[in-house]
Amino acid sequence: MFQGLEHTAIASPHPAQLAQWYVDHLGFRINFEYAGNYFVKAPNGSLLEIIPSEGERAPQGMKDPGIRHLAIAVDHFDMAYQQLKSKGVTFLAEPYETQGNRLVFFADGDGNFVHLIQRARPLP
Repeated sequence: MFQGLEHTAIASPHPAQLAQWYVDHLGFRINFEYAGNYFVKAPNGSLLEIIPSEGERAPQGMKDPGIRHLAIAVDHFDMAYQQLKSKGVTFLAEPYETQGNRLVFFADGDGNFVHLIQRARPLP
């Protein structure tokens, strides 16, 4: 009956601009738009919906309650990291390795937390 996540939504003061950020920086494509809402699709088929926000953004920390980050799977960590770096992406820290996995955290065009991950082995 339940199949899993169909998409995750991000509220943005500039939805078209943030959608284009995901296109320009992470290889997503805008695959549907309606009434100022944008669906962007990753190469692996996962979807984000970017909707118009209302009000001011609250300060956020890495472990505040709620959804904290989006994890972007990559095949070639160093290449992906260098590509983002060359595009002026703001990294929150240097890349690191844990349990054989390589990670780096950064901010998207609106300041939402995102990270690259290359897993040594897929999760069970």
